[in-house]
Amino acid sequence: MRESTRTHPFAPFEWMLSLRYLRARRKEGFISVIAGFSFLGIMLGVATLIIVMAVMNGFRQELLGKILGLNGHLLIQPLESPLTDWQAVSDRVSKVPGIRLAAPIVEGQALASSPFNASGVLVRGIRAGDLAKLSSVAKNIKQGTLEGYDEGQGIAIGSRLAEQLSVRAGDNLTLVAPRGAVTPMGTTPRIKSYKIAAVFEIGMSEYDAAFVFMPLTEAQAYFNRAGDVTAIEVYTDDPDRVDHYRPLVTEAAARPIYMIDWRQRNATFFNALEVERNVMFLILTLIVLVAALNIVSGLIMLVKDKSNDIAILRTMGATQGAVMRVFLITGAAIGVVGTVVGFLLGTIVCLNIESIRHFLSWLTNTELFSPELYFLSRLPADMNVGETTAVVVMALGLSLLATLYPSWRAARLDPVEALRYE
Repeated sequence: MRESTRTHPFAPFEWMLSLRYLRARRKEGFISVIAGFSFLGIMLGVATLIIVMAVMNGFRQELLGKILGLNGHLLIQPLESPLTDWQAVSDRVSKVPGIRLAAPIVEGQALASSPFNASGVLVRGIRAGDLAKLSSVAKNIKQGTLEGYDEGQGIAIGSRLAEQLSVRAGDNLTLVAPRGAVTPMGTTPRIKSYKIAAVFEIGMSEYDAAFVFMPLTEAQAYFNRAGDVTAIEVYTDDPDRVDHYRPLVTEAAARPIYMIDWRQRNATFFNALEVERNVMFLILTLIVLVAALNIVSGLIMLVKDKSNDIAILRTMGATQGAVMRVFLITGAAIGVVGTVVGFLLGTIVCLNIESIRHFLSWLTNTELFSPELYFLSRLPADMNVGETTAVVVMALGLSLLATLYPSWRAARLDPVEALRYE
């Protein structure tokens, strides 16, 4: 064939033939069914991957925000001698660039009881000024107020604990600590009643059901730690740079300390989340892979069915490259359209996931995503641009690879052999 008679790659007639092959006639109905399932498989695979990755990413970000919003990024604990110089240490540490808060705390376990119920709690003594800087608590007061927190003997409790004990702001709550006064008969439990000054709701069920905040001086008296604190919680401007702050804080402390960061305190939890996230990505990728294999089988059957048409095209002057591109476009169209529709579906679901959860809960009359099991009070979804792009590129890549072998077979078809027995 002369060079002048050849058409340029992806010419209009190649697109026309590809689109006609996608519109199956009655005798090609089975091929059309396979193409339809391939499209649905890729669409659902891409949408599911985007939704699951967004939910798991949102779940991690929400948990990280809740945990780091309440607990320090670095925890200073005493070494060799008690933290009786906590005031001076916290003042020095708070002056380190990048440290926004150094809060001395007294922490201990107790039993919280009301006339209706009882529950184990973690009591944390903290200064009013430091508590006001913890936005996760100070900005989420549902009942009462933190005004005058340091002046009286009021305490702040979580909303789920208030529900369990059937109490509200203004009611009294009795705290029972196992280590109280030392008597000739042994150590007796310390029992004291406190007025509930405020009820907060962080949004993480584990914290809302277990934490009780009380003034630092009162906690020191209650847990027999006069002039001493349990630890100093250090909050930084950037939790991911704790390694940078470690030597600075150690130097500023100017005394023997043991320091642990948020990654060490929650290592098991976040490592498990990361492993689960990676495994889910691999498993759900198989959905897209299976759909891509459906494209292979559908195109192979289409090539076999269209062998006579291919032979006629070749005898009329169509090049091997033109035939290959026709079937390449046919298969790629299924993958590209399926990926685009799956991306749009996944994005819509992620943007409205909480509304969808409420609707499904109402429809099934069950509580989906229970706070007691998943720690959070709402279903989060945070679409990461990099992850979403990776999913879309992977789906497009698999779809394109799936078309190469059938297209190559079509291009290699011998027109003489195809027409011999016609």
